[in-house]
Amino acid sequence: MDRQDRKHSIAKSLNNTFDIDIEAVADIDNDNDNDNDNEVIRSPTDRSPSPTLLNVSSSRTPSVSRRFLNQLSRSIDTTSKATHAIAIYSCFLTGLTAAPSFAACYVWCGFQTGNAAQLGLAIARTWTPGADDGFQIFDRQALVSLLSFLCGATLGQIGNKVGGRRRCWLVGATMGMMTFMLGAALAAHFSGENGIATGRGDPSWVTPTGMLALALSSVTMGLQGAVGCRLGSPLGCTVPLTSTWVDIFNDPFLFALKHVRTRDVRLMGAFSLIFGACVSRCLMILMGTPGTMGVIVGFRAIQGVWWIFAPDEPRKEDQFGGEGRRGSEMSQVTCVEQKR
Repeated sequence: MDRQDRKHSIAKSLNNTFDIDIEAVADIDNDNDNDNDNEVIRSPTDRSPSPTLLNVSSSRTPSVSRRFLNQLSRSIDTTSKATHAIAIYSCFLTGLTAAPSFAACYVWCGFQTGNAAQLGLAIARTWTPGADDGFQIFDRQALVSLLSFLCGATLGQIGNKVGGRRRCWLVGATMGMMTFMLGAALAAHFSGENGIATGRGDPSWVTPTGMLALALSSVTMGLQGAVGCRLGSPLGCTVPLTSTWVDIFNDPFLFALKHVRTRDVRLMGAFSLIFGACVSRCLMILMGTPGTMGVIVGFRAIQGVWWIFAPDEPRKEDQFGGEGRRGSEMSQVTCVEQKR
């Protein structure tokens, strides 16, 4: 006899003997049994967290140094308008930096096509029978500029290892350019030369210290070109703009009245270079070549700060509009339905 039958038999005997109605007692007992059966045992993980622990965990924010290091470890968004603005500003710095070297010795520290051709002419002149002028001083200056530029461009290999679009490389490379440019300003100052050539046959920066100023300026431009190559800007490496002029006047939307991003960025970069050369020449008239190079260091410091505030590269789930997240949620729903 099961439990329910025993209860009914006991209730019937008590009702007959003592005239006691225990139906209500039985109903209460049944309700208690049902409540015990439906009771859910909660695990410790179902308990609500302590408010004290929540306050402690929420108050733990990263320190300023940690947030700064995290910011430096991220990559910038090379497709944003801010990055294009930095590339245009780099063209302005190209004009600023190249003007003092050309004013001193008619050598472009950033445009090495002419220097390489001049080197070839000097070699041919040396081998010409009856030529007695040989390897002249302006040929040596062109060679120094070319080799120094290549050394600066080789420093871009560090960016290949670290990441050409990471802020730590961009800020570090900018600080390196500032250091080289400061060294060029000091060398130009202690060379004792005025830094202004009176003619093609009478260049400045002919002393070893003056040659060092030319070399450090060329290293700066080589490193800037290495940084610009990784930006993916329509301006290329932001140093030699011959190809940029070709791209501008070969653009199929050259005469379009609407906004064309690639054409407009190239045009602004080209005119920024011209404006930078004009500003540099005005500064040389006011404060001389060493002082102008010192001002260029300050302009490059602005670029270094600009890299820090450039927008971050978007994450993959942001690029695809959250499709990856929705796809994972759908796969989880499918697995739950299969289990059911």
